[in-house]
Order: sequence, then C-alpha cells, then structure tokens
Amino acid sequence: MRLGRGKLVFISLGAVVSIVGICTLLFLIGPGPMDFAGRNRVDIADYSGGDPTGVPPSLAHESVVKRGEYLARAADCVVCHTARGGEAFAGGFPFALPFGTLYSTNITPDNDTGIGKYTDEQFLRAIHRGVRKDGAYLYPAMPITSYTYLSDADALAIKAYLFSLTPIHAPSKANTLAFPFNQRWAMGVWSALFAPNSRFRPNAKQSRQWNRGAYLAEALAHCGECHTPRNLAFALDNRKKFGGAITAGWHAYNISGDRQTGVGAWHDDDLRAYLLAGHAQGHGTAAGPMGEAIDESFSRLAPDDLEALVTYVRSVPAVAEKGFTAPLAQAAPPSHREGVNADERGKRIYEGACVSCHGWTGESPISDFATLTGARAVNDPDATNVAQIVINGMRRTTPEGIIEMPAFGDAYSDTEIAAVCNFVTGRFGKAASTLSEASIARLRGQIAH
Repeated sequence: MRLGRGKLVFISLGAVVSIVGICTLLFLIGPGPMDFAGRNRVDIADYSGGDPTGVPPSLAHESVVKRGEYLARAADCVVCHTARGGEAFAGGFPFALPFGTLYSTNITPDNDTGIGKYTDEQFLRAIHRGVRKDGAYLYPAMPITSYTYLSDADALAIKAYLFSLTPIHAPSKANTLAFPFNQRWAMGVWSALFAPNSRFRPNAKQSRQWNRGAYLAEALAHCGECHTPRNLAFALDNRKKFGGAITAGWHAYNISGDRQTGVGAWHDDDLRAYLLAGHAQGHGTAAGPMGEAIDESFSRLAPDDLEALVTYVRSVPAVAEKGFTAPLAQAAPPSHREGVNADERGKRIYEGACVSCHGWTGESPISDFATLTGARAVNDPDATNVAQIVINGMRRTTPEGIIEMPAFGDAYSDTEIAAVCNFVTGRFGKAASTLSEASIARLRGQIAH
C-alpha cells in the first residue's frame, strides 16, 4: 500500500515536530546540579570517603531532635515558614511571583493546620517528591529539586525536630495565583520532569570534604534555588550554575568561579567571613534573603561544614554574568564636591538621610557592615538590591551586634528613591544606574508583605 504525498508530508512534519519537542525537553531538563564535576557518582555505601550526609561529628551522638535542629538550620526552614512578625514555623510567608502570590504553610505539629498528622512516609513524600498528605503537589517555592537529595535519616531527623516544637494553630493563607498557574495537578508533570526523586550520591573522584560541601549546598542549603538562573520551564538551568539570578525581588549574585562577575577573585577567608557574618571586607554586606540565610543558617554551621561549603563553591566552574564587570574597589573622594554626582536630587537625599552612616567616600565611619566601597550591590547596573535596601531597610545580627538600616519606602516617593539609587551607584560604583519611578514601583511589587 502506497501512501499519498500529502500523508507522507504530514508524517514527516509530525516526526520533525516530535524530534524538536524531545530535543527541547531534554535541553530544558539539562544537567544535574553536580554534573559539572563529572558523573562519577556512587551509592554512599560504595564511597570510600565515608558518609557525607548527616550532622558534624560533634553532634553525632546527640539526640535525633538535636540533630534535626541542626539540619533544619542548615536547610533554612524557619525563614521561609515564618511570616514577618509571626510565630516561627507557622507559615504565612509570602512569595511574590509575576502570576500571583504563594504563602508558605504551617510546619508546626498542629494536627489541624500543621503537619501533626504526617506519618514518616508522608513526610518523606513531601520532602522528596513535593506531594502533600492529601496527595496534592507542592509548588517549587518549596525547594523539592534540592530536598530530594536529602537522606531519609536526615529528613526524618528534621521531622523529629519539627514535631518537638509547640503546635501552633495557624490556617494557611489562600494563594492568589492566576490561571493556569493555580492548577496544582500540573505540578505533577513539572515534578516528573524536573524533580528527580533521587537521594544524594557522592562523587567517587572527589574528597569527603567536597562531597560534604556538595550535600550542604545542594541538598540542605539549596544554594542553586536562588543563585542559579531558571529556564523557560522555571527549572534550574545548571548550564549556568550559580551564575546569578533575580529571586524574590532581589539579585542573588553570581557565586561561580568567574573572577569578574563571580567570586573567583575572592580569597577563601573572604568566603568564610561572608558565610559566617554576612560581610567580606571590600566585597560588601549581605542583605535581604541572603542576609536572613546568613543569620538563621550559615552562621550557625559548624566550622568544618563552613570549610566544606567553601571547598565546594570554589569548584564550581566560572560563569560570566551578563551586564556585570568587576566591582570598583576604590573609595570615592572625601569631599561631596568631587567625584561623580550623577543625580543632584539623589545627592541631596543622600546628604540628608545616608551620609552619616555611609560617608562621602563609601567607607562607613560607624561600621564595616555599612561600607559601600567594593560592594556588588552598588556595581549592579540595575541597582536591584540598592533599591530594595532603600525601600525595605535591613536588619542583621552580626558579631558587632544588631546592625539596622531603616526602611525609607514610606518616607520617599518612587521618584526620590530612584534618584538616590542612581546617585549611589554613580558615586560608589562603576556607572550610575538609570532607575525611574516605574522601576521602583516594579521592584516594590516584587516583595510581598
């Protein structure tokens, strides 16, 4: 039987479309988060360096609750599951997205509104596969593509810690996602494609310290969820691993090995200082979500774990971030009459509200944490984090005590905030940003309250 020419053309087109579709899907799935080091992974039992999961040796003989507390800190659970001014772990934290707002859930052991009735098996399904007790899929604001690598023992230790907390009755807030993003069933398809449901497997050719750092960064601290760009399917694009991304209205900067736009030119001591205190001299101070991660998670890690994190981050290949160059590390002139004054209105606002803490040189007279010189925020051509800090302020727990910058979002108009940001980046960075009233309004909208 011979096919007609039209049918042959139709079949050929169908084959081409199928091939293109499969290739596109494979491209979107891409490499795994640790594939940059080679696909030399083995089961933990077969790894000669020992088990890199669990807690540091100093906590190995502690109770399961104590071990779970450490692991929950490393996973930074409290930040995402605590609303501003709310009870710890009771949920209600908003995630502002372009298509609506998601609210985190109550993970205290309350039987009605929390996770009090979760069995071990149900908890593991939620952590590893993103499936709730009722069978509904979780949205990827819950970092299931990272938590899937948690060992069963570590996940259940976290559960033991959460179940030791005081139950809090706090019903979940209703999400406001627009169609079709409000269709949870679609997350089943997304999870099948982009959440591998596989536990951590060490790289046989890497040291135990490297593998411990990989477990901390990829499974617990889920660094890539913020610092790795996402593709069209909202999955992590590990071809640009740790190459920087906009997350929750803030710029999570490039932490790859690139010397110009990443941390390749940082000394190991700089990385340690930044993870421990949220500040590295000549590189800036953590604010926003990263500041919270430092205060609630990284600063609480054991010294050996911090070393392991530094080792792993150091191994990530260089990825250049578009639009960035090496930050300007030179202080501005001490006189306000000298140097770049890109925006006169911004200069007047800076003089009235900012100079007493940050100085005209950018080197703070009161605290290193307030120094602007060398900071990537003031060298960001989009001035994203500068604007968010001006709008929302900053409060950090540091070795010097509480460091706080007030929020100016209600005190100044969008036009005035744009002006002061353009002045700050022009005077202390490589080039002035060009924020407008509309830019600030857009940035305000990316932070849900």
